[in-house]
Amino acid sequence: MFSGALATPKTALAATPKEITWDDLLPVGVPYSEIIGEGELDEVNDTWNPIYDENATKLNESLDGSYIKMPGFIIPFDIGVKGVTEFMLVPYMGACIHMPPPPANQLVMVNAKTPWPSDDLWNPVWVIGMMRMQLQTTDLGQTGYAIVADQMEVYEW
Repeated sequence: MFSGALATPKTALAATPKEITWDDLLPVGVPYSEIIGEGELDEVNDTWNPIYDENATKLNESLDGSYIKMPGFIIPFDIGVKGVTEFMLVPYMGACIHMPPPPANQLVMVNAKTPWPSDDLWNPVWVIGMMRMQLQTTDLGQTGYAIVADQMEVYEW
């Protein structure tokens, strides 16, 4: 008889995380240019606000349940004595701090098993863990994905 190895989920077989980029978070076949409409000028705040279409909340379903490794910058939500455990992973420094935020499919909510030092929040990091599709609304923007981070490390350029 066969053992259960063929029936195990893809996550159980993945000892090495799949390295992904921010473009991988977009739905298959939808370029970033199709997510952002023409936009509008906010004269009061002197900013250009992109108008996202329905593709902004569409996600790459093939990543759901995948064990991944991706780079990004930390926007902390929970800073404790030992460091940061809950944060938004963003594609570039300052995303979500300067409005408007990127679309939901370009923002990731992270819960770290081990706190990341709060004195090292300005450098990019690698986040390694299980990715799930999960729309969440925060004060800073809507996230499309969530990761429970098993491991984090400094991103080296």
